[in-house]
Amino acid sequence: MLAGKRLAFIGGGNMAEALLKGFLAARLFPPEALCVSDVREERLAFLARTYGIGTTPDNAVAARQADILVLAVKPQVVRPVVDGLRQVVSPTALLVSIAAGISTASLEEQFAHPVRVIRVMPNTPALVLEGASALAQGRHASGEDLALAQQLFRAVGTTVVVGESLMDAVTGLSGSGPAYVFVIIEALADAGVRAGLPRDVAQALAAQTVRGAARMVLETGKHPGALKDMVASPGGTTIAGLHALERGALRGTLMDAVEAAARRSRELGGS
Repeated sequence: MLAGKRLAFIGGGNMAEALLKGFLAARLFPPEALCVSDVREERLAFLARTYGIGTTPDNAVAARQADILVLAVKPQVVRPVVDGLRQVVSPTALLVSIAAGISTASLEEQFAHPVRVIRVMPNTPALVLEGASALAQGRHASGEDLALAQQLFRAVGTTVVVGESLMDAVTGLSGSGPAYVFVIIEALADAGVRAGLPRDVAQALAAQTVRGAARMVLETGKHPGALKDMVASPGGTTIAGLHALERGALRGTLMDAVEAAARRSRELGGS
């Protein structure tokens, strides 16, 4: 499906680097089939030196040679960036957007010809090939386009396909979610230090505890509540700790965080 195709990233930030790293590790593309454009010359030099890929400061140059174009810029600059691309993106090219809050329709309407758009919300654990990416199909994109995009993002983790109306919710949950988990790990480690553990030991235990708990959910298929009950014996230490979490409204606070991030995603998209 990808043989002989060329892919260009418009924007060379952390997520673009995570994706190109995953694509190369999975041997989806040879380095010479990948190109990144960015306004930061030092960033382009780093990517070229590290990964052996092509780079250019000119978005149009990158877009002209691409069969697949990954729009990896901040949502606030999508419109001016696309303004510079509308004359050079081939009608046969697939446009994959990872800009938070930007709908497929808002991208499609900026081109004079029908453009095949797949919208993706990845997350930062893609940097260690443990990402979670949700994909939504634009009006002109085919099932084959969607399958191709899934192949790309499976190189950096797992994928799900959702209706586009759910993408803001995805952004609030898995897009922003790693930041919530980092705060939880930091808080657990701080608590360990307060209880007398060395900082490095506390952080290692906290991070591995979160990692192991997540694997239990994914690999057993059991409801998190059932797994929680397996740990919380009657009158024991865990139920005492869970009682403290309930008093602190951890569940409600996390739900509020997802809702706030989803709302901000809608605002960024103007919907």
